[in-house]
Amino acid sequence: MSKIDLYTMQGEKEESFEPIAIEKKEINSVAFATAIRVLRQNWRQGTVASKTRAQVNFSTRKPWRQKGTGRARAGSLRSPLWRKGGVIFGPQARTRTLSMTQAQKALAMNNVYFGMLDASSIFCVNYDVKQEVPRTKIAMDVLKKTGLNDRKVLLFMKPDDQFLYASFRNIPSIRILFFDNPNVYDLAHAHRWLFMKKDIESFNTMVARWN
Repeated sequence: MSKIDLYTMQGEKEESFEPIAIEKKEINSVAFATAIRVLRQNWRQGTVASKTRAQVNFSTRKPWRQKGTGRARAGSLRSPLWRKGGVIFGPQARTRTLSMTQAQKALAMNNVYFGMLDASSIFCVNYDVKQEVPRTKIAMDVLKKTGLNDRKVLLFMKPDDQFLYASFRNIPSIRILFFDNPNVYDLAHAHRWLFMKKDIESFNTMVARWN
């Protein structure tokens, strides 16, 4: 099994350690595609809508009498054929929710995890900052020294780690993901995974759920 490299804040390789031992499952492209589809569908707000002829705020009077004018019959100014009229088959607000089993989710995440691990794309940094105030400049400097500044990086952290969150949140290439809420889309979309030395136990706990 591939190892995860631990780096110092100066970009020097400190050591390599074995990740938590879980079973490497066979690649299942159907489970992965289903997980992505379920996520993207459930993230949709479903708020887009247009008004029908019954909903537009416009006059209800008949434009002209039925016969004798030489023009086509018209019964309402709200007709979709008219300017300011309603929309015939426009979109309506609705929410569609898809679901999949926990076993399928774990399988998809297992495939992505071992893909990143085999490609040596998982990094761990001993982020030991003495300052009491978070500094984005220091965080960016660490990324440059570890060669992660020009890649899409998925940073794992604890939800209550405000110091780390404030240090990395304004870096465009960083996508922050909490240990208690991983998803296949963000896991697969990143070029590199990153977590801190102090969070190794939390990272292992998250990965253990993908067994």
